[in-house]
Amino acid sequence: MDDVAGDLTVSRSLVIPAAELEWRFSRSSGPGGQSVNTSDSRVELSWDPRTSLTLTDSQRARLTARAELTARGLTVVAAEHRSQWQNRRAARIRLAERVVAALAPPPRRRRRTRPTRSSVDRRISAKRRRSEIKRGRGRLSDDG
Repeated sequence: MDDVAGDLTVSRSLVIPAAELEWRFSRSSGPGGQSVNTSDSRVELSWDPRTSLTLTDSQRARLTARAELTARGLTVVAAEHRSQWQNRRAARIRLAERVVAALAPPPRRRRRTRPTRSSVDRRISAKRRRSEIKRGRGRLSDDG
C-alpha cells in the first residue's frame, strides 16, 4: 500500500489497475505554512466501476447500487496532510475502504421474536418506579 502510483489492492480477489485510477491535484486549504499557496497537496482520486474491467457483473451491480457515484465514478478527496504523497496514500486507503464497504453483502435480516415475560415485567416495573419518582415531585398541598 506504500506505492502511491501502482495498482490498488482492495482485497485478495480485487486489484484495481493503476490505469483505471484518475488523479487530480489542487491547492489545499489548511495547514502548510508558506508553501500552502505553492504546492498542489489536495488529492482527488476517482475510479469508475461502471467501466472497470476488473469487476464481475455482480460486483459491478452491487457497487453501482450501493456506492455514491458521481459523473466520474467513485471519488474520494484527501487534504488533511501537508504533503501530496501522504494525501495520495490517504486517498488510496479511503477509496479501498469505500469499495470494500460497498461490496460487502447486506446484513442478515433480524428475525422478530416476542419479548419474554420477565423482560415485559421488568419494563413495566421500571415504568411504575419512574412514575412514583415523578409523582413525588408534584406540588405540596396546603393541608400536608
